[in-house]
Amino acid sequence: MKIAVEPWSPEFGAPVEAELAPTDADVDVAAELPASAWRPLDPAPTSSPAERVDFVDGVRRIDARVWMTNAEGVARMGICASFAAGRVRCEGNTARIIAAEVQRGLFAPAGAPDLETKVGTWHARTVASDDIEKLSQGVQERMADLERGIAAQADADDEAADALVVLDGPLTAKLDLPGAIGYVKTHRVAYLPATVNEVVGRLATGQRTPVFVTQSTWSRFSWYLRLPGPLAHPWSGVVRCEVSADLPLARVIALADRTARTLPRFASRPHKDARAPQNLYPIAGLERELRRRLGDSAWVWRAVKAAATD
Repeated sequence: MKIAVEPWSPEFGAPVEAELAPTDADVDVAAELPASAWRPLDPAPTSSPAERVDFVDGVRRIDARVWMTNAEGVARMGICASFAAGRVRCEGNTARIIAAEVQRGLFAPAGAPDLETKVGTWHARTVASDDIEKLSQGVQERMADLERGIAAQADADDEAADALVVLDGPLTAKLDLPGAIGYVKTHRVAYLPATVNEVVGRLATGQRTPVFVTQSTWSRFSWYLRLPGPLAHPWSGVVRCEVSADLPLARVIALADRTARTLPRFASRPHKDARAPQNLYPIAGLERELRRRLGDSAWVWRAVKAAATD
């Protein structure tokens, strides 16, 4: 028996569960190759790395929990939260943030007022329940909407054949943008049947699986890709990429090859990132800048408390 230490810091959990939960989605593994022909794939010789890559990500923070008591003395809980989304562009050896936006909200059941403070206004965002999970879900939904708006911002050259737009996290029905690639760092669900799942463990650095289709409440193309890094276990450095099911299959395959040529370049190293190699350097840098723009948490909390007390 061999023992290997998971490269990710324990505070971030594990990139892959010890036992992946079975999926309730329908899966077609024969989109690119029949199941009998599944194998690790090198990018096509005609494919090349993208000359420009835009990475989109969002962050969120609960600033304070609040209680609101109406005239009848009924108290309901809410949360003040800040969230942000941004887009960093990598060209050549340079990276620059081309879009970033911060929003703040008071998430609570209907009837909550805006909360004005000396550092900004937490606008009322209505949710159906004051259950903390529902409140947090409300924050996540608004952050996803903001990410979508940032990702959808049109530039004159966004349709360039050598450009990629990578969204950190899985695509959703709302985030199903044509041409955008969902980038999934952690694995909780087994999308592939056992007959082809072992192919993931045989991937070499820069190789990918064949493209497959998953359909639940919505549909998308997916593939797995291995990034460079230590091989502690068969799924080390493996990420899943997703694109819209509305794209032509030939374009999806070309995008899969292009990600295999491009993304390994941005893979992080263990001595620099606790979630290496999956937490790509541009995404980590964007997250740090967005958190900085949220403002100092203690300063924000004092401003919210003072406004609620007045």
